[in-house]
Amino acid sequence: MMGEDLEELKRRKLLELQQRLQEEQIKEEQRRQMSIQRRSILMEILTPDARSRLTNVKLARPEYAEQVENLLIQLAQSGQLKQKITDIQLKEILRKLSMKKKEINIRRM
Repeated sequence: MMGEDLEELKRRKLLELQQRLQEEQIKEEQRRQMSIQRRSILMEILTPDARSRLTNVKLARPEYAEQVENLLIQLAQSGQLKQKITDIQLKEILRKLSMKKKEINIRRM
């Protein structure tokens, strides 16, 4: 009787772990697909020089680059971009976004 309960418990745990693994694999596949889709959109809307600049920004400031990418993708999906964004245009976008960023000063008393 005790052995049967133990086997049932082991079986349930194994099923639970398998389900978690499967869910994680699905999530990872979805993340991978989203990444591919994002790259594809960025390839369509940025010139090679602009893509290179955005890659450099991503290396230095990943969160900021993601914010810029999200903005560009949103503009593209809403039909507000009529042509590819050049390096000069991207520099201007980056400059404007960095100006909007609020400065936080910490004062010690």
